Amino acid sequence: MTFPQLAIIVTVAAFSIAATYILVRIFDKLYRTSAAEQAKDVVQRAQLEADTKIRETELRIKEQTIQLKENNEREFQKIREEIYEKERLLNKRQDTLDRQADDQRKQERLVENTQRKLSERVADADRKNAELAKLIEKERITLHEFSGLNRQEATDRLLGLLEKELQTETGRVILQHEKNLKERCDAVALDMLLSALQRYAASHTAETTTASVDVPNDETKGRIIGREGRNIRSFEKAAGVDLLIDDTPGVVLVSCFDPIRREIAHRALTRLIADGRIHPARIEEIVAESQKEIHKFILKKGKDAVQEAGLFGLNERLVELLGRLHFRTSYSQNVLRHSVEVAFIAGAIAAELGMNQKLARRCGLLHDIGKSMDHETEGTHAKIGADLLKRYGEPQEVVLAAAGHHDDPRLENPYTMMVMTADASSAARPGARRESLDLYVKRMQELEAIAKEFSGVAQVFAIQAGREMRVMLTSEKSTDETAAKICRDIAKALTERVQFPGEIRVTVIRETRFVETAR
Repeated sequence: MTFPQLAIIVTVAAFSIAATYILVRIFDKLYRTSAAEQAKDVVQRAQLEADTKIRETELRIKEQTIQLKENNEREFQKIREEIYEKERLLNKRQDTLDRQADDQRKQERLVENTQRKLSERVADADRKNAELAKLIEKERITLHEFSGLNRQEATDRLLGLLEKELQTETGRVILQHEKNLKERCDAVALDMLLSALQRYAASHTAETTTASVDVPNDETKGRIIGREGRNIRSFEKAAGVDLLIDDTPGVVLVSCFDPIRREIAHRALTRLIADGRIHPARIEEIVAESQKEIHKFILKKGKDAVQEAGLFGLNERLVELLGRLHFRTSYSQNVLRHSVEVAFIAGAIAAELGMNQKLARRCGLLHDIGKSMDHETEGTHAKIGADLLKRYGEPQEVVLAAAGHHDDPRLENPYTMMVMTADASSAARPGARRESLDLYVKRMQELEAIAKEFSGVAQVFAIQAGREMRVMLTSEKSTDETAAKICRDIAKALTERVQFPGEIRVTVIRETRFVETAR
């Protein structure tokens, strides 16, 4: 490389360095100018934001001041209203006190006037009594003068009149004693009957049920009907019932007047549905097996009733007829349970009278035996039962009790009277007929609830099937006088608010107990 070329290169390099330096300085100056402007803009924006914040803060302080002022005004207004209300109440109370003071002054004046009038009347009464005594003495003297009788003769005549009146009164007293004696005899008889009823209490009612069979689906209904109805015809012919199959989902009804056949059909149809094989041959087989089961069940029920009554030696046919009464109801009362109850009540009455208890229970247990055959034989159940008992060699007292327990009493046979009494008591006892056990319990609770409404009542017990109420009072909240009033008020409330047969005896008991422990 030559020297001129090197000089050119150095010159060019020096020129480039100078140009670069100049450009750098220019760019630096421009950058500094732009940064200053940006800083100025930032300061201006910050100043604007600060001014805005200050104005917002001032506005918020003003709003809070106004809100605080309004709250203070409301508080002051509320305090003023309360002060005004208290002043009004004080003024009203002052007016009331003034009126009471006026009324008291009026009453004091009225009492003073009444006392003065009373004193005047007492004085007038004393004066009139003195005048009356003088008039009586004067009339006595005049009477002696007109009658011509002395004191002794007048006394004798008066004693004679008194003796006649005494004879009349004596006859009245004798009649009263006879009436009281009759009432006591009736009370003793009633007490004996109630004692017999309380010594035995069985379930009285049979809940009303429908002979229905549950089926799982409509396909099962079709299988029960069978092709062209052959299955349902075979079942109705074998069981002696009618099957009612309608659109009701899941139910088939068994209809029959005879409750035993209805129960046989119910069991047979239930077993057929569970088994699944429904055809005429299987139907006849299942119905026959159900008949045997029901026969065993009837015998068991009859034997259980005989053992419960404590009787032995009955003919097996009579035991079976007794078991049939389990499926018979009278006014919703199960006839078998009714017969067992009559047996126990009659036996209790016989025990009170010192007569044969077992014979009385036998009469009571078999008195309705005719109801097991009254659908198959003509005549009343009393006549049918008497004929059956006579045919199977039962004692004459049992036959007469079955024949006459609904007729006029035969005084020559006291066991018939016992059975009639026990039968009427079992049928008429509250809760035995025409109402379910739930209604009976509800009525007892209603009686107790009425008595508990009265102040001072601690406990209430409805006993003797609702014929008597025992009310326990708290001694702290009642006295002997208030106890008598509570008793009368409870009896009045029961009369006005409850419908019941016969009478309800209300007994109120109040006692004071003191208990200490010796250590």
